[in-house]
Amino acid sequence: MGPPFFNLYVQKFTTPLSQRLGFYQYWEIVHQRPYGFSAKTPVSAHVTMTKTTKIPEPTIERLAIYARPLEELSRAEVEVISSEKLAQMCDVNPAQVGKDLAFFGEFGVRGVGYNVQDLLQAIQKILCSDRTWTICIVGMGNLGKALVDNENFKKRNYRFVAAFDSNPEMIGQQLPCGLTVKSIDDIEETVQTLGIEIGIIATRPFEAQQIANLLMDSGVKAILNFAPTHLRTPQCCIVENVDFTVKLENLVYHLEKI
Repeated sequence: MGPPFFNLYVQKFTTPLSQRLGFYQYWEIVHQRPYGFSAKTPVSAHVTMTKTTKIPEPTIERLAIYARPLEELSRAEVEVISSEKLAQMCDVNPAQVGKDLAFFGEFGVRGVGYNVQDLLQAIQKILCSDRTWTICIVGMGNLGKALVDNENFKKRNYRFVAAFDSNPEMIGQQLPCGLTVKSIDDIEETVQTLGIEIGIIATRPFEAQQIANLLMDSGVKAILNFAPTHLRTPQCCIVENVDFTVKLENLVYHLEKI
């Protein structure tokens, strides 16, 4: 059972479209184009982004947020959602939804809304989450083990294929997910053999830069860093830093203002 507002949306949108919409709107939903338009002029989920398109970073983050309720709606077999309702479910302004999607092309039918499945597939294609990504993780302490066991990675096509640690007592241990912890000395060979694309660092701060260098030298081009330290990396490598204390400091700042 989902939140009350979500249940209301599901109840409303699982009612047959023909009972909820007039003839013209129903025709547009079924045929995925305005009434009178030919099949050669679709208006739903037409992605036009190119590799040279400059997209603001917050827009990319919001696309991932939009995908979460769309996944729930898709599982509930909801066919259509308006930008207003999608915005409310994501706690953003409706105009922001349209602005973000406009970077990538034309979506939805004016006055009706978005086809849930089409929009979800388009966002997944934009975010490149419609394919499987291979990941390794370095640092198998409590945080590292929790990350490997997190089912959300698998649900979103991120597959852990290797785990590493520098602690001799940890090396050789089998994890619940089936992986065997390897030595950091095996990073280069493993990365190249398995074609690992993304590395996650969950080590102690003073180890993080060395591990980042090992990953980059092995061919990894993207790193998610949970160590609370700044990594020095060349422009060819993408780094996302996740520092929980920064988030906490943001929380307490706003908490003091309440």
